[in-house]
Amino acid sequence: MFLLRGCGKTTILRDLIRYLASGIKEYKFKAVNVGIVDERGEIAALFRGVPQNDIGTKVDVLENVAKNIGMKMLVRSLAPKVVVADEIGSQEDVEAINYVVCSGVKGIFTSHGASMQDLTLNPVTQKLIALNVIERIVFLDENKKGNIKEIYYLDKKNREYRLKEN
Repeated sequence: MFLLRGCGKTTILRDLIRYLASGIKEYKFKAVNVGIVDERGEIAALFRGVPQNDIGTKVDVLENVAKNIGMKMLVRSLAPKVVVADEIGSQEDVEAINYVVCSGVKGIFTSHGASMQDLTLNPVTQKLIALNVIERIVFLDENKKGNIKEIYYLDKKNREYRLKEN
């Protein structure tokens, strides 16, 4: 998942984590184990190992660890169903995401970009898109904080991303 800067992406990411890790009774969705690589401490805001932000109950957080190292550590050691990393941006991150997804673990990852064209021009996200490991790409509306502007989905048959029609 890729989201635009300044539109509430970290807040939405935190909310998604909380729902995944706590479940949603109204929808009979049971909580799943979520692993977070919180490299800069912006998602969980750990203090003495305790999250200061509400991120749910079935969560493991690796803080102050490089994303590419942390993602692999989570998969190897903590058996998450979902791995989360904010603001991917290096070739090493792409390799780690590929490792996560090829290990059978789902992932939620964010990056900066205002359009599919932006993502395809960025060498890092271009490589990730070429791997076809991202199922959905979501862009937030820069004019309405927290609102979705566009969603692209991977058409697995044709191996390309298509804009989801409302």
